[in-house]
Amino acid sequence: MKRILWVLAAWPGVAAAQDVPEIVVTGRGLADAPGDRVYDIVTIDRDRILSSASGRVEDVLRDVAGLQQFRRSDSRTANPTSQGITLRGLGGNASSRALLLLDGVPQADPFGGWVAFPAYATDRLSRVRVTRGGGSGVAGPGALAGTIELDSATPDDLSPLDGSLSVGSRESLDARGAAGLTRNGGFATVSGAYARGDGFIPIVAGSRGPADRAAPYEQASAAARAVVQVGAASELQANVSAFTDRRDRGLDFTDNRSEGADASIRLVGRGTTGWSLLGYLQTRAFASRFASVGAGRATTALTLDQYNVPATGIGGRAEIAPTLGPVSLRLGGDVRVVSGETQELYSYVAGNPTRRRVAGGRNTTGGLFADASLVTGDVVVSAGGRIDRWTIGQGRLQEALLTGAALTDQRFATRSGWQPTGRAGVAWTLDPAVTLRAAGYRGWRLPTLNELYRPFRVGADATAANAALSPETLWGGEVGVELRPAARTRIAATGFANDLRDAIANVTVANGPGTFPGVGFVSAAGVFRRRANLDHVRVLGAELDASTGWGAWEARLSYAYTDARVVDGGALDGLRPAQTPAHSGSATLGWRQGGWQAAATLRYLSDQFEDDANLRRLAAATTLDAVVTVPLFRRLSLEGRAENITDTRIEAAVGGDGVVERASPRTLWIGVRFGA
Repeated sequence: MKRILWVLAAWPGVAAAQDVPEIVVTGRGLADAPGDRVYDIVTIDRDRILSSASGRVEDVLRDVAGLQQFRRSDSRTANPTSQGITLRGLGGNASSRALLLLDGVPQADPFGGWVAFPAYATDRLSRVRVTRGGGSGVAGPGALAGTIELDSATPDDLSPLDGSLSVGSRESLDARGAAGLTRNGGFATVSGAYARGDGFIPIVAGSRGPADRAAPYEQASAAARAVVQVGAASELQANVSAFTDRRDRGLDFTDNRSEGADASIRLVGRGTTGWSLLGYLQTRAFASRFASVGAGRATTALTLDQYNVPATGIGGRAEIAPTLGPVSLRLGGDVRVVSGETQELYSYVAGNPTRRRVAGGRNTTGGLFADASLVTGDVVVSAGGRIDRWTIGQGRLQEALLTGAALTDQRFATRSGWQPTGRAGVAWTLDPAVTLRAAGYRGWRLPTLNELYRPFRVGADATAANAALSPETLWGGEVGVELRPAARTRIAATGFANDLRDAIANVTVANGPGTFPGVGFVSAAGVFRRRANLDHVRVLGAELDASTGWGAWEARLSYAYTDARVVDGGALDGLRPAQTPAHSGSATLGWRQGGWQAAATLRYLSDQFEDDANLRRLAAATTLDAVVTVPLFRRLSLEGRAENITDTRIEAAVGGDGVVERASPRTLWIGVRFGA
């Protein structure tokens, strides 16, 4: 990085000597396709990203109604494996059914498909772009429910030096800093973030016992980025980042840790025919311990130690973007290879493990894609598709006594197949204020290594893996209208229907007590589940998004309704998928003038079920957040933030014994911000 900074610093003199005109590099990928206007897209700008009360990316994403994690907890208290993201009621599973990208690079954990949210400091982001609906061939496979694109901040977004320091409830600390250097033909940025807190007690007061305590967290991340002009109309973008994450679940023997490092390099050409080449590497390590809780929640005992879950993701893509008359094209291909395994100690006797399990494998996807956009008069047409070859291979399960005697040594057969997917739509602008649109799509998702090979526990419940899972596929369609009655006003309404086939879910098999394959003993307070493919999850829904502004004021509204039902012909037929609310909404009112800022956000989630059998209900929750910024001196401001001001009880989980776990209680912050 030092060499790059020296090169950038030297360029002004070189440019002056050769009298070269200023070159503008953007740090972005290829321009958004003109045909994107036919789809349901929500964009969150940098001002809104920075005005989140928690300062966390997952909180920013809640501005898009219908976009949810598997559980309601955020990345300070949730088990990382529960933090997959999805859209449009396609829940029931903690793996991501939406494709998350940062500067074009897939971000889901290579092993588990969850998202390491502490890796993304909001200060590093310039834009969040959410496309609801599947089948995004250009973005890559995995966009079953939609695509979420994160764009890194550029020098236009940053000062030469930016920073913030906040202290909050329960001895919390949040510190961030960034530096940027801009020269003709390039720029470089470096940034870091650190957060910690003593945490709150996850179990609600009425369910607690002597064993329950606060759940502390400690997280840090760093990133460096350099963008340089390498040709008359092309640029090289290099990114490296790393994070570490330590959390606790509020009981002894329930700590977990995550670590990761990413690197990517992208070449982007912006000439008459645009083009892009991308290569990336992801490394991850995860560990988690699980405990059983004794009578009266007075004691805990270690039951499972997943002491190492290493994983690697490597991939790349190449594309060109020619224009043929009124038609804009995107043509290319991509490949992604993920590998990993879970290494576990289990079957504890008198506090000591007696067995070891190793299970894992390797998944590969490779595909070709084409996308076309046609703009003719008042009509925009978009059509695209891709064909993917997938392989699930090197699957294995080995179990042995710690004395060395082998118990299980399975090698699963390699499986492979083809998946054709695509999407198409049309938008018709009746007049500048009214646009009608309609679209259809087919998407798919490969089971993660986690779903195939890793068992897990939540409280007293245990879920076994399933190495025979099939890929998920989805057919969907939508119609919508967009109104722009004034310069700063936008209202968009969308109705949609989705049919998720071979949906992977955690299916109840039996109630405890008992010893079950793949998980061991489950107590009388627990349930034994196994991952399985359901025939269908069918969803009907509607979405409303609106934004407006007048003077120094602005307002945003997002609402989603989903009627999601399992269609399986069995015990789950007609039930809602687990963790899938029917109603969700977010409304923000903000004011900004001369460095002074204030914003309040109201959010609502209707009740939802903890389990696939719809027996454990999580209550609805309405929360209020607020942010106030007061300028003190030039480039220095005082910032106050409040999460869940009313201290609403947000139920995140409920066990078979009725014990309720909560998500974020009221949290207050005060701090200073330096920079733009």
